[in-house]
Amino acid sequence: MPLPSSRFRQLARPWVIVLAGGLAAGCAPSDAPESAAATGSDSAGLGPPGSPFTQDGERVAAAITSETLLEHVLALSGDDFEGRGPASAGDRVTQRYLSEQLAAIGFEPAAADGAWLQPFDIVGIDPVVPETWEFNVGDEALELARWDEFVATSGAQVERASVEDAEVVFVGYGIEAPEYDWNDFKGQDLSGKVPLMMNNDPEWDPDLFEGVTRLYYGRWMYKYESAARQGAVGAIIIHTTPSAGYPWQVVQTSWTGEYFRLPATGAPFLQIEAFVTEAAAAQLVAMAGKDLTALVESARSRDFEPVPLGVTTSLALDLGVTKTQTANVLGVLPGSDPELADEFVILTAHHDHLGVGVPDDSGDDIYNGARDNALGVSTVLNVAAAYAALPEAPRRSILVAFVGAEEQGLLGSQYYAQNPTVPPGRMAANMNFDGGNIWGRSPDVTYIGYGKSSLGPVTEFVAARQGRGVVPDQYPDRGYYYRSDQFNFAKIGVPATYFDRPRRIIGRPDGWAKEQIEAYENVRYHQPSDEYYDEWTLDALGD
Repeated sequence: MPLPSSRFRQLARPWVIVLAGGLAAGCAPSDAPESAAATGSDSAGLGPPGSPFTQDGERVAAAITSETLLEHVLALSGDDFEGRGPASAGDRVTQRYLSEQLAAIGFEPAAADGAWLQPFDIVGIDPVVPETWEFNVGDEALELARWDEFVATSGAQVERASVEDAEVVFVGYGIEAPEYDWNDFKGQDLSGKVPLMMNNDPEWDPDLFEGVTRLYYGRWMYKYESAARQGAVGAIIIHTTPSAGYPWQVVQTSWTGEYFRLPATGAPFLQIEAFVTEAAAAQLVAMAGKDLTALVESARSRDFEPVPLGVTTSLALDLGVTKTQTANVLGVLPGSDPELADEFVILTAHHDHLGVGVPDDSGDDIYNGARDNALGVSTVLNVAAAYAALPEAPRRSILVAFVGAEEQGLLGSQYYAQNPTVPPGRMAANMNFDGGNIWGRSPDVTYIGYGKSSLGPVTEFVAARQGRGVVPDQYPDRGYYYRSDQFNFAKIGVPATYFDRPRRIIGRPDGWAKEQIEAYENVRYHQPSDEYYDEWTLDALGD
């Protein structure tokens, strides 16, 4: 695809790059002034002239253009990278490309033994799912259709997974949270059973589970883990677009075909992990003479108790199990300060996407992942290149980690967090880049995970120097904080965040940004159509 050169221009001081520069230059989050006015400098600067924020961050921002950003987006999202699926030929091409790019800009290998790659084992599982799934009550049977009404995978890493005549039990949200005095499993032994559960977590009370802000308790990953700990053999999550934050088609494309897991560790697992549509769930509970709406309402209480439905089910999946590898790509720019060089600002972006999968209506079966996440990778490459070109390296070291298999459940960052190349106590901060703003310049900074680490004050300081405000997650019910790689760094105590899509776009009416974001979610997210389009507003890529 030719580069649209007429639209290239220097980006107007991307604020997030200046933030990274301040951290790498030696400023700790607690070093930021209480307010922008406290510095005595004008709004064009980031602290007094000669301050760490003013020096490195501004120089780096000035070096990045929309042309340099787009170059890597087009390369990584090209068809010859085959959607960058884990352990694929496209994955290996991606690893080689990123290693070469880091070497070319002057970074050093940061994996073991002077290597660029931190390989890790993964298990590929390619399930053969029956076309129908049967549920029974006495002589009555209900068949759900694969793809249209259910998708199913397995937590097992063996050749065959199954449940046989297992009873289905409605368990509300499927949450056990002692700190909230909440237990959806009380009084029910789920051994050998299949819990049917709602997505999300209790959202109606701001003092309970943080209200509309989704916690990890509301993530599908937690729900399967929780059911397995209860001794269940399978679990079914009821999908709705509001409770998931994405439409059914995302479930279909994300949970069909081969998927990957880290090798089993002995933790409990489910034979069957499934999603069903809301309409299918309503039919299922109706077999037991129950109303889904009434069951959902009853679950909105600490007093809720599991409801055995008297419905049984059997399902068997043949699992094509393959042991293989992918890799994180690691590079470092050593810091220049002898006292701070052994502290690291970590810039992360996942390099994988969904590979080759179910074709769309046009026959396109390559899930290119231009915005998700060729854009994030390109942003990190450009920031890294600009820092490497400075006359003197920042005082702290900058570690770039292009992590693999994020789309499979944050596997690459999980592996890195469990096997770090630098001690967590030496990680000053993690800034993760997943997607980015392609719609236009914004007066706001949308901070995911605001209040969860010490990065908040320094973020506000940097944003204020550019006349911008910091706003919290605009979709708190979707749980974005737990859905990308910064979460695994936060779990080991590293201040970590990423910055989400804009709330407002300069020159556009209120609500326009939300319309564009939702259109992307509904049409392009995890679809073959996530490609570069001329409608991308390139000025925004550095925001």
